[in-house]
Amino acid sequence: MGWLDTLLGRSKPAKPDLDALFALPSAAVTLEAATGFRPTGAGSVAFRAAEGGAFAQLEKDVETLLGKVEVSQDTYGYTWLLVRNLDVSALVTDLHGVNSSLESAGFGPSLLCSIVTFSDPSDRTLAIVYLYKQGTFYPFAPARGTQRDNALELQVRGVLAGELKIESDLSRWFPVWGAPGL
Repeated sequence: MGWLDTLLGRSKPAKPDLDALFALPSAAVTLEAATGFRPTGAGSVAFRAAEGGAFAQLEKDVETLLGKVEVSQDTYGYTWLLVRNLDVSALVTDLHGVNSSLESAGFGPSLLCSIVTFSDPSDRTLAIVYLYKQGTFYPFAPARGTQRDNALELQVRGVLAGELKIESDLSRWFPVWGAPGL
């Protein structure tokens, strides 16, 4: 970033800190104690995949590393890799492995987000979303249809503010409708 960028008010985007995901297991304990939400054992990674053999080889490498990984595409053209593990620490380690594999295969700039899903005894669902380009987390709480439970999202923000680097710009809290595992 040069002096002209500084003069014009441009800022350098935060470098993704994949290790930030390792804060999720302790945040999950805090979340459960405060709200009753427990990890479901599902987590996923979204990225914009390129065509060709590089991704096919990467998919084989990830399956070799982790076992079965479910691959799907959403309506926006993002590829989602779904990982399942009932132990949240192991799930986060698996997600980190997927992210690291994507990054080392050249897909780093295409990484969108990772999510870990939670549910409570009344079957409400919640996702904690990690935004790579921002290096921050935010809660996503789907309600009925395409409605969001904004009150729950704000409550979870307050609960996890001391545990995770929460995205302060609410306009970046985009919905992840239909994300695998959610």
